[in-house]
Amino acid sequence: MPKLKTHSGAKKRFKLTKNGKVKFQHTNKRHRLNQKDTKRKRQLRAGAYADSTNIAAIKTMIPYK
Repeated sequence: MPKLKTHSGAKKRFKLTKNGKVKFQHTNKRHRLNQKDTKRKRQLRAGAYADSTNIAAIKTMIPYK
């Protein structure tokens, strides 16, 4: 069986937890922050877990994590 290539974008964006969940950081927190309200910026700070429908696809993109 040949080695699999890791998706470069996925390895930067997703981490696998010990229980197999896929964790990621929210987007839209880099620039143009003065027009976003404080509540939205505070909610974007928190990490999130990927939806169960996407977990299989993400795990195939990062096979060795």
